[in-house]
Amino acid sequence: MLLKGKFIVLSLVAASIFGCVSTTDSSKKEDKNSTSQFGGKWGTKVAEAIKALELTGNVKDGAIIYEEVCAACHQPGGNGDPAGNFPQLAGQHSSVIIKQMADIRVGNRDNPTMYPFAGVKALLAATDDIFDTPKTGPQTLADVAAYIQTLKMSPKTAKGDGKDLKHGAKIYKDNCVKCHGKKGEGIAKDYYPLIAGQNYNYLLRQFQWIKAGKRRNANPDMVDQIKGFTDRDIVAVMDWVSRQTK
Repeated sequence: MLLKGKFIVLSLVAASIFGCVSTTDSSKKEDKNSTSQFGGKWGTKVAEAIKALELTGNVKDGAIIYEEVCAACHQPGGNGDPAGNFPQLAGQHSSVIIKQMADIRVGNRDNPTMYPFAGVKALLAATDDIFDTPKTGPQTLADVAAYIQTLKMSPKTAKGDGKDLKHGAKIYKDNCVKCHGKKGEGIAKDYYPLIAGQNYNYLLRQFQWIKAGKRRNANPDMVDQIKGFTDRDIVAVMDWVSRQTK
């Protein structure tokens, strides 16, 4: 698409959600995660997400949306912050980004920080004077998710203390491989996220929230699987996961 003049740096950018680097245009290529048959056992019923998953994301347009709305918090490269306030998104499956964004939009996931930026109106307002042709909510989701998937993960994300990695590896092998893969690579078609190399502090907090029932859109199978985890188990396995590469 053509641009209408310079980017408008909105106040939204000061507290946004994703990152921007120039990329090649994939609008004519099928996104490897684009399919109308997503779902698995842990599927989404959010109409907007289902529609977005059927669309082919435009990487160039997604880069613009990311820069305008997401980069300030998730960093230009999508690597988040070491403190774990904002996760590393780089390389994440587009299906996961779409599902989580759609869940936040409809209130299935509590994330007050994201509310001002994840909404359809916010994304459309951020790009209203940029694109020649107005975009729909599902298309903005498909575009930004396609772009995030192209970003390179950083190996410099925060790790744990490394003192109990053998135990962490065993906990992961015994409980997590089926959904998250051998090294935390996830499964795109079933919305299981890439967790390898994620910031340790973010992993730890989200795991604790899921275990406590605070992540309302968490996979119920995972909630059941981890209910018996001790504090040692959680710290060790999240430390191990933070050190993996996909």
